Amino acid sequence: MNAEILAVGTELLMGQIANTNAQYISQRLNDIGINVYYHSVVGDNPARLKSVLQLALSRSDVVIMTGGLGPTQDDLTKETVAEIMGRKLVLHDESLKRMEDYFKKLNRPLTKNNIKQAYFPENCIVVRNDNGTAPGCIIEKENKIVVMLPGPPSEMKPMLDDTVIPYFKSRTQEKIVSKYLRVFGIGESLLEEKLMHLIEKQGNVTIATYAKDGEVTVRITTKSTDEAEALRELACVQKEIAEIVGDALYSDEDKELYQVVGEMLIQKGVTIAFAESCTGGLISSVITDIPGISAVFDRAVVSYSNKAKVENLGVKQETLDKFGAVSMETAVEMAEGIRKVAGTDLGLSVTGIAGPDGGTELKPVGLVYVALASKNGTVCKELRLAGNRRKIRNNTVLNAFDMIRRWLMNENNN
Repeated sequence: MNAEILAVGTELLMGQIANTNAQYISQRLNDIGINVYYHSVVGDNPARLKSVLQLALSRSDVVIMTGGLGPTQDDLTKETVAEIMGRKLVLHDESLKRMEDYFKKLNRPLTKNNIKQAYFPENCIVVRNDNGTAPGCIIEKENKIVVMLPGPPSEMKPMLDDTVIPYFKSRTQEKIVSKYLRVFGIGESLLEEKLMHLIEKQGNVTIATYAKDGEVTVRITTKSTDEAEALRELACVQKEIAEIVGDALYSDEDKELYQVVGEMLIQKGVTIAFAESCTGGLISSVITDIPGISAVFDRAVVSYSNKAKVENLGVKQETLDKFGAVSMETAVEMAEGIRKVAGTDLGLSVTGIAGPDGGTELKPVGLVYVALASKNGTVCKELRLAGNRRKIRNNTVLNAFDMIRRWLMNENNN
């Protein structure tokens, strides 16, 4: 089956809210082997909604709609669908009773416009809403299926998971199975070039690469009625990719780089502290998202000024005078200083020019140094990053975690 997701709501077109429903529905349909070929958004306008829905039904077996099921005059999804499907709207007594009980519990009157939410196209399957007043429904007609769900994600998601997905599972035996391989240190173009011979000969297992914030994800996907067999097919392709990209592959479980590093630190019992200048606390902010990280993460010092570098990290004034705050020498002393102050196994530092100004010909915007101090000495890496301030800072964070990851992978360090 091929599906289209149609979101209804002028607020989506105006950018007032993000269409997170489409992402969630796509993922859930993908899990059960239903292909999603189109995402559409239309405002609260009956004529345009009718036109878009007719187009969706002409090219898709399944149309899943979100929004437009509320009590107000511009909530016209059910009315429009009923017209197109040739069904009249009839009162669903059970939904009306649940609505009456809901308002009674809130000690609020049930208004006339709320009652319209209990009307549905005849001969449909009503999808109960346990988190709001707008039930949904499923309509089947001539091998076409239209699903209507409310817009609020807190209502839509449980209705989709508890009723709609089981409904479709009973009608399809195939399942789409995917694995997501996360790669850092190889750009998307180069990675695709390295994998091109696999992409060109791909068969049942398809390979796709896509970039995101300084790293690349490789998605390998297959469709099968036998999940175990699908996983075996994916494992063979995954092994070939892993051999090609080497240690640039940091996760085969679709985990973020900071999660992988945090788990490695905890597993190995390696303690760490950070000295951040240009990232302003971003590295420590990210790592503290990991449950249990307090066992190994001691502290972070945001040493933005030269004064802070001297007073809090023990950086020599003569180092700053001779080489500057953005230099390999300063980064090394920052890393060694935070390690000494915190008494940790590792001390990591970053210093750089994130822009948009502050750069010179010798030290341009995007010049960053990342240093990692340990009992075995200190390593420092010079980065030449491009992009705006946010991108430079975010890429610095990724490079910092990758430096820690590679150190942890080296058995001689443990």
